[in-house]
Amino acid sequence: MTFPRLSLREATSADAASIAAVHEASIRVLGSDGYDDEQVRAWLSNVHPDRYPLEEDGFRVVVADHEADGVVGFGLLDCEPAGRDDPSTGEIGAVYVHPDHARRGIGRAILETLESTASDAGLEALVLTASRNAVGFYERQGYAGVETVRLEMEDGVALACLEMRKAVV
Repeated sequence: MTFPRLSLREATSADAASIAAVHEASIRVLGSDGYDDEQVRAWLSNVHPDRYPLEEDGFRVVVADHEADGVVGFGLLDCEPAGRDDPSTGEIGAVYVHPDHARRGIGRAILETLESTASDAGLEALVLTASRNAVGFYERQGYAGVETVRLEMEDGVALACLEMRKAVV
C-alpha cells in the first residue's frame, strides 16, 4: 500500500481559491476553539481568494500540496512589513492547515520553511499575531508572547489575539 505524498512549494496565483478554501475550513472548525460564533463569522468575512499577496515582491506564500487532496495548508511571510521600524524583523501573516489534515506536522513544516526563508533573507526576528486556538502551536515552535492585541473585524467585532515573537537563527 502506498500513501499519498505531501510537498511544500511556492504558491502561485492559480492557488488562490484553494488557499481560501483551506483558510475558511480551518477558521470554521478550529477557530471555534477560541471564539464564539459571531467572532468566527466576522473572521470569515476576511477570507477572499484575492486577498493573498501571491507572487508579490517582499512576500513568500508557501502551500502544502497533498498528492491526493491538493492544497491542504498554507503559510505567508512578509519580509518587509509596513509600519515596522526594524527592517530586521519580518512577519508571519498566516499558517493554516485544513482541519482534515491538522495535527500531523504540516503546520510545523510550513512554519519551518517560512523561518528558513526569513533567515536566508537576513531577517533576525519574526513576529506574528496568533489567534487563541493557535497560541499553543506557536509556543511549541519557540515563539513567546509579547502582548495581547485586539484584531478588529467587520461590524465592530474584535478577536483577542496574542502578538508573539521569535529570534530567527
